[in-house]
Amino acid sequence: MKKRLSSLGIIIAILATTHVANAQYVHKLADEQYNLYNYSKAAELYLQAYKKKPTLYTAEHLANSYRLMRDYKEAQKWYATVIGMEGSKPANLYTYAEVLKNNLKYAEAKEQYTKYYSLTPNADLKQLNYWMSSCDSAIKWMKKPVDVDIRNLSTINTQESDWGAVKYNNNIVFTSDRTEKLKESETKKKRPFIWFDTNTNLDKRIYGWTGNKYLNLYEQPVANSSTDAVKPFTFIAGTEYHIGAASFTADGTEMYFTLTRLFKEKKDTAKIKTINLGVYSSQLNSSTKEWSKPITFVYNKEDEYSVGDPFITPDGKTLYFVSNMPGGVGGTDIYYCTRDAGVWSQPINVKSVNTAANERTPFIDATGNMYLSTDGDKGMGGLDVFKAVRKGDGFGTKLNLGYPINSSQDDFAYVLTDNSIGYFSSNRTGGVGSDDIYSFAYTIPVAYRLEGIAYDKNTRKPLINTLVTLSPLKGASVNVQTGSNGEYGFTVYANNDYQLKGEKKGYLTDNQKQFSTAGLSPNEVLKRNLYLDKIELQKPIRLENIYYDLDKWYIRPDAEVELNKLIKIMKDNPTLVIQLSSHTDSRADDDYNIDLSRKRANAAVEYIVTVGDIDEDRLVARGYGETRLLNKCSNGVECSEVAHQLNRRTEFVILKF
Repeated sequence: MKKRLSSLGIIIAILATTHVANAQYVHKLADEQYNLYNYSKAAELYLQAYKKKPTLYTAEHLANSYRLMRDYKEAQKWYATVIGMEGSKPANLYTYAEVLKNNLKYAEAKEQYTKYYSLTPNADLKQLNYWMSSCDSAIKWMKKPVDVDIRNLSTINTQESDWGAVKYNNNIVFTSDRTEKLKESETKKKRPFIWFDTNTNLDKRIYGWTGNKYLNLYEQPVANSSTDAVKPFTFIAGTEYHIGAASFTADGTEMYFTLTRLFKEKKDTAKIKTINLGVYSSQLNSSTKEWSKPITFVYNKEDEYSVGDPFITPDGKTLYFVSNMPGGVGGTDIYYCTRDAGVWSQPINVKSVNTAANERTPFIDATGNMYLSTDGDKGMGGLDVFKAVRKGDGFGTKLNLGYPINSSQDDFAYVLTDNSIGYFSSNRTGGVGSDDIYSFAYTIPVAYRLEGIAYDKNTRKPLINTLVTLSPLKGASVNVQTGSNGEYGFTVYANNDYQLKGEKKGYLTDNQKQFSTAGLSPNEVLKRNLYLDKIELQKPIRLENIYYDLDKWYIRPDAEVELNKLIKIMKDNPTLVIQLSSHTDSRADDDYNIDLSRKRANAAVEYIVTVGDIDEDRLVARGYGETRLLNKCSNGVECSEVAHQLNRRTEFVILKF
């Protein structure tokens, strides 16, 4: 879920339905879903339209749909297509650069920023330098990561969005749009479209932006890390729609949170409407231990703007929040109000931390320092977490918390539960689902050094700017880009299992097997090199040991082993499009051999699609029979069985990456 207040709003629309089944209608449906912010369905429809008639408009909207869904791998692929199409505007280069940043490809992002600047009249050189230095800073932070142990709270996180964790008494309270198992099939069934007409109310079960349930509050005991221990946080919210992250006073008797409410109004059949957010509070009854009905914050104005992300100070005297109310510095700004005798002061804009973009999720620590997230300052991509030190009655310059607290995507809702430990939320790659909750601790266990070099597999020359990812079995993935000598290094920790992966544009990914740090000697340095194979389009790559029984085309168990290797290559390189071809020897009739080889190629493709769960659009099957022999063993030429076997082969070529 993109971390903007408007993304939590409820989108209401009136749509008319027709039954015209043609390309123009598919395009119309895609536009309607796109305008409703239902990007998942819009992407499906735009893809259908693009296959029927490739246009720049469709490709742009398809790329942007994937970007807004935060599917940055697909977004990168489609923006690469967009910028190569006739009539593409320079603005697409800028967005492509931003998506490359989200995929940790900072060197490539700098190239696109430069192209954008060169094609944009009156472009601001200062802005270009800012973008470039932001990429340089990200690379620098990745090379010198902060010593912090980060762990994914896998017993809390689901495939949906889980975020905004805080401690309350002996529990962790957080926000989620998870689906109960009994209702999962119903949710998936209803996910594709959200249609409303004058006789249909807003769906109270499914939220159109995500296709999931509405956000709600949940809790789990800190001492019980079982998935089954998660349960809804019980209180009377007074809404059937979104309930955002909560903040509690130190005594646990007052809670602030965000709500979306659908207020009664006259029906308007001609427009799309966004319902804004409001901050609400609730009091705990000391006798019944029940929370009161929500109390509206005095500065809510849901018909004009949103107010959200509340943080109440432990003493209950100051409330920080974010809002896009008029008069702010940028998109969503951080404000605060103080309370005296039960009356809140006028909102005060914290101008020293706000930017022209979006500020989110403020948190004040025990010494008065502010932690916040913003996408308007120099960062790694998306929302980054910053610290602003208390300075008198205000706050000083913001400091980026660096890597790996921050990633190339959204990092937010940073809270301290002690001086050096706490929680934050992120949609970084390698998580359980959409947004995930992570714990962090600046007390570091026994550490070792992992070092290596990324090489071109064939030339054995070092590869600069290779993205290397280290994924621990326990903890969060970390990334680094190789230097001028192809070198890279990581800190790894005792008694953990890791996997190492190297990626570079124009090369196949090297995704190595898991290795362990158990039993290492003190101060031991681990050595792991990576070898990336350069992609050559249309170059046949033979799959060994793909055999078929005589006159048959089904996949034998011994062939499955080799096809599984190809499945791994395609999973490691999700943008590859390949052609799988089957060949026979010259024996038997020519037409028969063509037909048999086609059946064998189709069987191999079907195996990859069904067993590997690979998109069929990434595979092309071709049967060439005996038309592409590798030796002289054509019709009528006497050859050994070994010579004939050389021609009975299955190959693949890379068509696109």
